Amino acid sequence: MKGIILAGGSGTRLYPITKAVSKQILPVYDKPMIYYPLSVLMLSCIREVLIISTARDLPLFKELFNDGAWLGMHFEYVIQEKPRGLAEAFILGEKFLGNESCALVLGDNIFFGTGFTDSLQNAKIQITKTGGGAIFGYYVKNPTSYGIIEFNNNGKAISIEEKPAKPRSHYAVSGLYFYNNNVIEIAKNVKPSARGEIEITAINNTYLEQDKLSVEILGRGLAWLDIRTYDGLLEASCFIETIQKRQGMYIACIEEIAFYQNWISRDDLLKLALGYKTEYGDYLKYIAENK
Repeated sequence: MKGIILAGGSGTRLYPITKAVSKQILPVYDKPMIYYPLSVLMLSCIREVLIISTARDLPLFKELFNDGAWLGMHFEYVIQEKPRGLAEAFILGEKFLGNESCALVLGDNIFFGTGFTDSLQNAKIQITKTGGGAIFGYYVKNPTSYGIIEFNNNGKAISIEEKPAKPRSHYAVSGLYFYNNNVIEIAKNVKPSARGEIEITAINNTYLEQDKLSVEILGRGLAWLDIRTYDGLLEASCFIETIQKRQGMYIACIEEIAFYQNWISRDDLLKLALGYKTEYGDYLKYIAENK
């Protein structure tokens, strides 16, 4: 399975902060925002990742990650000329994906909570063994702002509606999706919506119609942060700060994850630690010396 991080768009809702830099490069407490979705793919044991962004911003991601070898991974990069919907990621990533199944995560989404890694592994195993797609539902207060899942009386998902005026539930589709390789052809056949975008909701509904989409509800013990506004950016930073300072363990420390996955050695981690003259470097050194 391969992974895609969609980090395009102009981030206009965060202007003037994002007038000169990608939203996904902005700091969420002590790390670039994109570290958080990347960590989700890494926890899914995905080592090959495609980053999709604008022509302006892609060089920043290349400078940040290079080819990924320092993490024991492989990174590739593709330009998205203009935002044409989340589902365009599969069309742009067709060459990268080849015949592989894939996970798509949005570059401004943060997930954290007990049991989440198990959910990721289960979704990956399911797609690898039986095909189809897997998404994650999350209860939200303002359902008119998201793709909303409708359930029947037996709790089975029966439809997904994008930003409904009259939502049929409060369960939103979070920004993480697992699909088999059929998603490429499905995306190619999706007709643009009224706003001219190839909607991910259309892909999910196609899998639903085929009875090949599983929906896992993320419970109250798990946090999903979708950073769209100034307040969202600040709240996410405060959340990460609180957890890290209270527990002493870092969230979305990609070097640590690579080390625990045995993608890099203890010596590799110590060398990386030397590159940070900050508490971040001290933390990497601590992990290397105390595993």
